[in-house]
This record gives sequence, C-alpha cells and structure tokens, in this order.
Amino acid sequence: MAPEGLIQGEDGRHRCWWHGGDPLYRDYHDTEWGRPTADDRRLFEKLCLEGFQAGLSWITILRKRPRFRAAFADFDWNVLAGYGEDHVRHLLDDAGIVRHRGKIEAVIGNARCMQALLEETGSLASLVWRFAPSPAARPQQLDYATARAITQTPESTALSRELRRRGWRFVGPTTVYAFMQAMGLVNDHLEGCCVREEVEAARRDFPLARHRQA
Repeated sequence: MAPEGLIQGEDGRHRCWWHGGDPLYRDYHDTEWGRPTADDRRLFEKLCLEGFQAGLSWITILRKRPRFRAAFADFDWNVLAGYGEDHVRHLLDDAGIVRHRGKIEAVIGNARCMQALLEETGSLASLVWRFAPSPAARPQQLDYATARAITQTPESTALSRELRRRGWRFVGPTTVYAFMQAMGLVNDHLEGCCVREEVEAARRDFPLARHRQA
C-alpha cells in the first residue's frame, strides 16, 4: 500500500496524490511541477494561468493550456500589452478558454506591468527568485498532512504584495504560492515521491536558487 498522499502508478512508482492517475496530469507532475526555471515566458504564463485557475482546478486549466497559448499569443507580453476592447470581446467568445472578463483583462494589464518590470529589473525571474524561501523556513519533513496545510507562506505573501504594488492583478498569496510550487521556488513533492530527489537536485544546481541554500 502506498504511503498516505502518494499514489502508486502502473510503473510501480509513487507520486503525489493530486495527479489522480490522469495521464496528462501525471506527465505534468513528473516533468514540469517543481522544476526551477528562469524562463520569463514560462514564469509570466504561469502567473497568468494561475490567475485563471482561481475558483477552478488546475487540471481544468492544464487541459485548456494549448488553447490559452493560442488565444493569448503564446503569452508574449509585448503583443498582449497592445490588446484592447475588441480583443477582450473576441476572447470572451472563445469557448476553449475560461471566459471571465476580469481574468482576461488582468492578463492584458499584467502584460503591461511586465513591460514596466523588465525596464526596471531586466527579468521577472530576478524578481520572483528573491522571494524563494531559505531551507530553514521549510518543513523538515514534507508529508501529506503538512503539504495540505500549506496554502500560503510569508514569502508568497511578500511576493504577492510586491506584484500588486507594481499593478499586477489576480496574484493573491495563495495563487502566488501555487506559482512558487509549480516553478520550483519550493519543492513540495512529498517525501517518497519518485521525483522529489530529482527536483531537489535540479534546485541545488539552479543558479538563482544557490543564494537561498544557506
């Protein structure tokens, strides 16, 4: 029997419970979630998609992700920053995405904030990785009960506050913590998960995370 919070797959490997056995979700768990990145396009896309997830499940967004990418110019902020009301109306007619005016307008506004941020800091990665927690701030053992209890942290609250100060929307502390989990700012794969150590090794070798390892 798999330990609490882990699911044993057909390959005999244990994985975090939340993928639920769905093949698309399992692949996302194994190859994307928790792996650190400094790719601004991926970071920007994820912040936008986490905003769309609010009130929904991530698997819903993941299944629609190819359509989101097509509808939102592959999350090219320079293109999105030029979108106006005609684009918003067109997106509201697109059944392949989440048709929520506030969230659509937030992506367009966030693209403009992204442009301003890049002029100041050079990259989104350089900003968000400043908020990666030190090991001392993390649980010594990440079991199922501990993971389920963490929905936001002081670091996600601080990053949320900084983004909102810069005008970003749909970036509350819980949304930002989900972003941090997915983008490798923390490793929330459970103890015993088949990819936890692989993800941790990637984080140790990640240049922007090295200053947080002490």
